[in-house]
Amino acid sequence: MMENIDQFSDEELIKRWPGFVNKTAAVNGVKLHYVEGGSGEPLICLPGWPQTWFSYHPIAIELAKSFKVIVVDIRGMGSSDKPGSGYDKKNMATDILELVKQLELETVNMMGHDIGGMVAMSFAFNYPEFVEKLIVLDGSHPGEGMLQMPLIPSSGTFGGKMDANMPYAWWMGFNQVKGLPEQLLAGRYEMLLDYLFKYVMIDENKMSAFDRAVYAAAYNDTDSIRASNAWYQAFAQDIEDSKHYNQLTIPVLGIASYVSYNYMKMGLPYVAKNLSVIGILDSGHYLYEEKPAEVIDAVMNFLSKDKN
Repeated sequence: MMENIDQFSDEELIKRWPGFVNKTAAVNGVKLHYVEGGSGEPLICLPGWPQTWFSYHPIAIELAKSFKVIVVDIRGMGSSDKPGSGYDKKNMATDILELVKQLELETVNMMGHDIGGMVAMSFAFNYPEFVEKLIVLDGSHPGEGMLQMPLIPSSGTFGGKMDANMPYAWWMGFNQVKGLPEQLLAGRYEMLLDYLFKYVMIDENKMSAFDRAVYAAAYNDTDSIRASNAWYQAFAQDIEDSKHYNQLTIPVLGIASYVSYNYMKMGLPYVAKNLSVIGILDSGHYLYEEKPAEVIDAVMNFLSKDKN
């Protein structure tokens, strides 16, 4: 049994990332785990639910040929601390700010997927002087539109795959419930993962059995489920905070799968002036796994634009 647990430890997983190392930092009252590799301009990468730093494995090694890549387990994720509070995206952005300062980085490029995209946007809203460029993938800052999400799916729209025009994200409600999800899922989190990957990916086979085992190991205990659900339980505060943010003026790239393209193309122009939105419409939500080459091309083109 210990052999299986060790197989999914940060120490073992980093061996699959040549040139990267594990590190930790004490910031804003929590310990954050992150991995670092490559050289050049810093690129801070933030993962989403229900994954960890390891979700960047299809793209990180290639990006590290051009950038100093820093992939962070956000508060409540993986080996980072899982406190009882502090999961509003403004506070989580402060976690990242303190990390940036501790690493003595003057400005950074910021990239986030899913919940990580929400934290990345909050960082840009609150600390724009520290951001060169922002990339968000299938995740943007919570706004009042979220309050219109349906509790019941429209007739004919809730099947085996997520509907692009009427997406039914049932976990947004499920993850609001305190106490119950961890009782139901602790020790059996792979059941949720298998359902979710099938539902939101076009080709769920691109999420390998090993990847699934990594994330099951990371989320199988009650503290990890509680902490990750707290990202969702803070949405009401995030929405309130969003009412006071200025429109972003830094260059912003939105990369969207088929499940979020319509939403991101409609919503991002309200919060970003200097914006491009790319749809990778032959991919589901987990873009790094389904279409890594397309993601790498989009990121490299965007970050290299206007550089001498």
